[in-house]
Amino acid sequence: MPIRLPALPLAFVLAFGLAPAATRADDDAKARAVKGSLVIAGGALRADNAPVWSRIVELAGGRGARIAVFPTAAGNPARSGRATAEILARYGAQPFVVPVSALLAGTDVKRAADDPALAASVRAAGGAFFTGGDQGRITAALRHSDGTNSAVLDAVWDLYRRGGVIAGTSAGAAIMSKTMFFEGRAPLPTLRDGITDGRDIAPGLGFIGDDVFVDQHLLIRGRFARMLPAMLAKHYRLGLGIDENTAAVVGPDRSIAVIGYKGALLLDLGHATVDNARPAFNVADARISYLDSGDRYDPATDRFTPGPDKEKVDPADPSFRGPLFVPDILGNTAVVDLLMKLCDSDQARATGIAFGDPTGATPDRGFEFTFTRTPESEGWTSTKADTYSVYRVRMDVRPIKLTLPLYRAE
Repeated sequence: MPIRLPALPLAFVLAFGLAPAATRADDDAKARAVKGSLVIAGGALRADNAPVWSRIVELAGGRGARIAVFPTAAGNPARSGRATAEILARYGAQPFVVPVSALLAGTDVKRAADDPALAASVRAAGGAFFTGGDQGRITAALRHSDGTNSAVLDAVWDLYRRGGVIAGTSAGAAIMSKTMFFEGRAPLPTLRDGITDGRDIAPGLGFIGDDVFVDQHLLIRGRFARMLPAMLAKHYRLGLGIDENTAAVVGPDRSIAVIGYKGALLLDLGHATVDNARPAFNVADARISYLDSGDRYDPATDRFTPGPDKEKVDPADPSFRGPLFVPDILGNTAVVDLLMKLCDSDQARATGIAFGDPTGATPDRGFEFTFTRTPESEGWTSTKADTYSVYRVRMDVRPIKLTLPLYRAE
């Protein structure tokens, strides 16, 4: 029987976290009271991406703003911290590197994370930037073994609550939600095998609050699919997946603006159901939207605002005709390409499938993704470039069994 996913009270949602209750409640109170902003980049953030870097400096206080650079996640923190500081300086900031990393030679990472002088310098800054790498290094360094915050992490919260900006790319994006992918696997194995706490996912730092799940490298790696089981496991309604060289700017009012190279996917499971009679992963009546650079979304009103160069697609004059099907929906940008065609098509439905190596352990197991336009669906196209925005398309995912062999040579 299909089970509708209810809107859960905060206390129930928090019960599924792994950090101590006092820490979770304290961080959630801080997240609701903040006056600052987030700049969440999906990874591979180029030094010449002026819209993203300039926005970070602007939100930190403008030219001359002090920004604390955390190379904590990096495999080579000295090099990563230096390179990031150089970029921020180029855009007018006065950055300084925070030497909190288990991989910094001669550094006691736990002692550094509780150093009062270091915490004071972070607290006085206008912003903090977390580089890419391994997000588990960030949480391990900035939280004590009992889950409580270090002095430096409390300082980051203080600058954010006061009105500063917290930015991050790749691993620095993953930590933004209360739950993050930890040893995240590829999307298809995640759908097949499910989510395990402490392996696939673990507690993040929760700057975005308790109600939005964040993932990165989204479109180029087809990761939207792996977000679904994680969101279901932890009872998230909204999932924000950001592509590379792109950022989502989350304001104090919780509005989300997309800037940079491409865009972000927004998943909404508010009305979704799962069929517990099926042993494999499935979800019905989810909503998927693609926010292009320049678009905005307000969770409080559930309102999308397309960029200023966008005009609504006329369904009476479609650009694409005939059936829409993708044999590898998890491929590079495949889901967005299909959504774009669907919103400007004479078809009401599009289908994509995902399956693995025919020589693998489970070659006959796959998934079907069905995307359906509904009365609330909208498509917008740019008047200046070949780009689209797609809002509120229904998405259903069900397991399928493939007939073997999948193909044979002629």
